[in-house]
Parts: sequence; C-alpha cells; structure tokens
Amino acid sequence: MQKKSAWPRVRKFFNDIHLWLGLSSGLVVVAVCLSGTIYVWNTELTEWSAPHLYEVKAENRPVISVDSLKQMVADSAQGPVTAIMVPSSNERTYQFTVKKDGDKRGVTYFVNPYSGAITGTSKETTRTKSFMATMFSLHRWLCLDKIGKKELGSAITGIATIIFTLGCITGLIIWFPQKLRNWKQGLKVKFRGNWKRTNHDLHNTLAFYSVFFLIIMGITGPFFSFTWYRTGLQKTLGTYKAPPAETKNQKGDKAEKKETVALLSLNEYIAVANKELNYAGDYTITLPAGNNTLSVAKNKRGFFAPAAADRLTLDAATASVKKKEIFSQKPFNERVGGSIKALHTGSVYGAFTKIIYFLACLIATSLPITGTMIWLNKLKKKRRRAASTLRVVEEAVVA
Repeated sequence: MQKKSAWPRVRKFFNDIHLWLGLSSGLVVVAVCLSGTIYVWNTELTEWSAPHLYEVKAENRPVISVDSLKQMVADSAQGPVTAIMVPSSNERTYQFTVKKDGDKRGVTYFVNPYSGAITGTSKETTRTKSFMATMFSLHRWLCLDKIGKKELGSAITGIATIIFTLGCITGLIIWFPQKLRNWKQGLKVKFRGNWKRTNHDLHNTLAFYSVFFLIIMGITGPFFSFTWYRTGLQKTLGTYKAPPAETKNQKGDKAEKKETVALLSLNEYIAVANKELNYAGDYTITLPAGNNTLSVAKNKRGFFAPAAADRLTLDAATASVKKKEIFSQKPFNERVGGSIKALHTGSVYGAFTKIIYFLACLIATSLPITGTMIWLNKLKKKRRRAASTLRVVEEAVVA
C-alpha cells in the first residue's frame, strides 16, 4: 500500500495561516500598497507639475559661477546656504538649501544658472505635490498624522506590513504543487475558464512573479515604523551604530559650534571631485558647519542609475581629499544597509527598478481583493455542500 504524502496536510496548515494573515491585514495592505504604487513616481510627477522649478532652457553662454549664485541666494534669502546641488545637465536648475536658526529642514531655492534668477522655492505647492503628500501620509500613517496620531498610524502600517510579508512567504510555500512536474500550471493565467478560475490564477500567478520584490518591500517597510525593528535589522546586517552621546561643556550646556573656516572657491572643490569621481553626475555639496570638512556627493543619472552616491570628504581650507567612499566598493552588507530607503521605494536602480516596483506594488494592491474573493467562493462552496448533505440526510430520515 502506497504511503500517503504529508504534503496536503502541510499545505492546508500554511493555507490556513495565509488566509487569516490576509484577512487580518487586507484593508490596510490595500491602502498602503495603492498609495505606494502611486508614490513610486513622486519625483517625476512633482517635477512634471512644476517644470519651472527644475528645468531651464540651455543658452549659448557660460553659466554664472557657483560662488556668485550662492551669494545671490544668501542675500535674497537673508540666511546661510548650507548645501548646493549642481546638475550634470545644462537644462536643469541649480538648487541651494538655506537653513536659518531653528529651521531643521531648510528651504530649497531653484536658480537659473544662466541668468541668476530664482525660479521658485520648495515652499511652492501644486495640486500634484499636495496629492503626493497625501499619498505619502496614507502610505506611512494612514493619514492619522493629520489628526495628531502619527505614532498610531505608523504602528498600524508597520504591523500590517510584517503580516503581509509573512503572507508572502506562506503564499510562496502553498504555491508549490504536490507534484513538481505540475509547477508550470502556477505560471499561467487561464482567461478562458470561468471567472472564479481566472481570479484564482490572477492571485496565484501574479503573486508568484512579484513575490521577490514584495518581500523586499515588506522587510524594509517596518524599518521606518519601529525603532526595535530598525536596530534589529541594522545589527543583522552588521551596520548598527549607537547614536552619539550629546556633548556638553563644563557649564552643563550643549557644546557650542566651532566657527566655520573660510571656504575656497566652490569650483575648486568641484574640480577635485571631477578628478576623483571621473564620470557624469549631479553634485551635492554640503558646506561645513562647526568643522573644517566639506562633503561632496555625486549621483549618476540615467535609466539604470543607482540611487546611492559616491562621496568625498574634503578639507575645507585646502580642498585635499580626507576620505573617499565609492559605494560599489563597499562590503555587501554596508551597501544593503545604506540602501534601505531605495530598496523600499524602488529607486535603487533608477527608472528601471521603479517600473518593476510599480508593477509589483500594483499586483500587491490586488492580492487582498482577489484573495478575499477566493475565500468567499470557497465559503459558498462549503455551504452548498453542507446544505446538500443536510437534504440527503433529511430525505433518508423521511424515507
């Protein structure tokens, strides 16, 4: 007598877990994934809605020096410029960040490099920008931040994301057929069958094709919701660094900032960066505050451009290189640890991965819906069987 396989029981066990994980997080997952699907294109849509902030017409004349533009912005904003973005394209504006006392985020000024005209600031808003802000709020906090419940919203989305990740893993387990030779059946959607069969295939097959990316999103998502999760993930990757202790002087007050050293021409720093990082890309220069070092980050642009930047730390007084960090040369764990946000949002390799994430997130939005429909169909089927069995029993009793 052939021994029965234990796989059906194992599969049913994981199927039950998968079902209840999906039912318990479905509504939140739909909201989070739908908003995430849209927010993948936040940068592109924001720039599209306000092209005057980001685009300029290339002119047949040299651009104004970065130092002159910096001074113009500082005079106009009546505050210190703390960071500068110099684009590789001659059809993009320069961006200058100004931070005044008590202003944590600062204001970005967009400047035409040919005329020196300030085309606008980051405080400007459009309908698209406001809509994308709402999508971010929905994705991160279920819009509960709008009523002062940001921590609650963050906890709900974080827990739902963890449940969703477990659902992806259990779903992958039950996807595998009992007989491996039948695995190809799980790779096709049969549209010629009835709608129940098509719905089942849409849930089963599309989930399989996107599960790798969904698990990445799921693992990185709670990083932004829970300190314990963030610390645990960093320790797992070996990238955890304890937060620095707050230094105080003898009077018990916070240590005062040192005076910033006199800067060289910004073009000198850019020249050094061009020599050390010899490829086309956008520069972000962070000016020194309380020390004598200046940071230069360079990002490549293009369809496959990585989100991570290469970085230089320069001596502000001499422009000599004190530290050089090429992202691709870092250990794997450090590259992963430094790319958590990019891995979650899909910008890790430019527009290429954004398209993949957009499709995967769109599928993720549909999974709780198609999964619930599968459950309801099975529930109706069980009820019909129970009713049929009851009728047979009643007829037998009468007879």
